[in-house]
Amino acid sequence: MSVSNVGNLMCLYMHEISPGKGTDVPEFCIKAAATALIESGSRNWVPVIVKEIGEDQYEVIGNGFVYAIASEAGLERVWCVVTDASEKTLELTKILTGELVPKINLSTASRDDIQAALRYLIEKPNSELKGVKLVIATNRIDEASRKTWQTFEPITKLKCGITKGKKLDALQEVFYIAPEITPEAMIPEVATPEATTKVKLTTLSVTQLRDMAKTQGISGYNKKKKQELIALLSVS
Repeated sequence: MSVSNVGNLMCLYMHEISPGKGTDVPEFCIKAAATALIESGSRNWVPVIVKEIGEDQYEVIGNGFVYAIASEAGLERVWCVVTDASEKTLELTKILTGELVPKINLSTASRDDIQAALRYLIEKPNSELKGVKLVIATNRIDEASRKTWQTFEPITKLKCGITKGKKLDALQEVFYIAPEITPEAMIPEVATPEATTKVKLTTLSVTQLRDMAKTQGISGYNKKKKQELIALLSVS
């Protein structure tokens, strides 16, 4: 499989492309857009984002709506941008094309970011956070000791209108928790430093472990599983 196409804008045959997970855009929108595409010369000025999965074989990872329109319009070829096949690229592509809501680390987020994220959740149709006072919730979460949190549970004790259940669960759409790792957190507590490190590392999430590996300049950490990351960091 060639990597020379990564980053290129290419006009690919439709039969070379699989739709991936497809799109949930209503059928009417696809059909109406296909008609508009044909009437405007059948060139998709907004490219489909694809990854290379084999020789002359691609899969849609972004702008699936555009691919569905091109298919409905019966195009033989469609303009595409080719990316690499990494999970990080897949996630970023979906964020940039509006197909995935980005998340921010609540452990280190600024007050402005917390407020913007909460406003987004509160103003959504049928929001689980309807009735939550934006300013009060923002201030109390911002002022809390977020850097030590392991879960969202402490928020329920801030008296900010966010209680256990659906309200608390709703936060997971825009936030994640990744506490800062400090030297004090790795102080030996058992017989040997190596054993202590392994005990401490097992308490961290995969995201935290990858952040540590990145900070220490360890290569190849992106595709490692938790136990593999622990093994890498234990000897670094």
